[in-house]
Amino acid sequence: MKNPQIALLLFGVVVLMGLTTVDTGAAASSTGTFGSQWQSLVGEWNGESPSGGSSGACGFHLDLSGHIITRTNHAELAAAPGRPAGVHDDLMIIYPGPTEDKAKAIYFDNEGHVIEYSVEWSADGNLLTFLTKPGAGPQFRLTYKKTGPEKFLVAFEMAAPGQPGSFKPYTSGTIKRTGK
Repeated sequence: MKNPQIALLLFGVVVLMGLTTVDTGAAASSTGTFGSQWQSLVGEWNGESPSGGSSGACGFHLDLSGHIITRTNHAELAAAPGRPAGVHDDLMIIYPGPTEDKAKAIYFDNEGHVIEYSVEWSADGNLLTFLTKPGAGPQFRLTYKKTGPEKFLVAFEMAAPGQPGSFKPYTSGTIKRTGK
């Protein structure tokens, strides 16, 4: 540029735009924290299959200085009627909601699914429910029910489009803690 004052002015505008973007991001950050009940999930888990067919493992980890929980999951799926054997991998990021027993989550898997959940612990701290909003597609519910100090019954259910809350089981199993 021929005029250094215009170049300096443009530089200033770009810097201010960058600061505004950073400030806007800070305003959208989560102000909640995870309550103590979340500690019951943190660690490594193995799936237990009574039939011995499918197998899997998952892990829940506090990340980003405790501001999020990441869940990774890997399952080796046995062939079933109408379904070939396969592998399922997914990642879920859980972030605090307005209270210590509530959160939001976003889920991604190797099949291209992206699911957003509202998450809430029951008052007694024994049931964790991930629930999607009803919409044009199916509604999903994922639950973790404590069945012992180191075990959860995990159930994934779906409600058909136009039938919110009418959940039908899709899959379920038990996970047992193998380490923290």
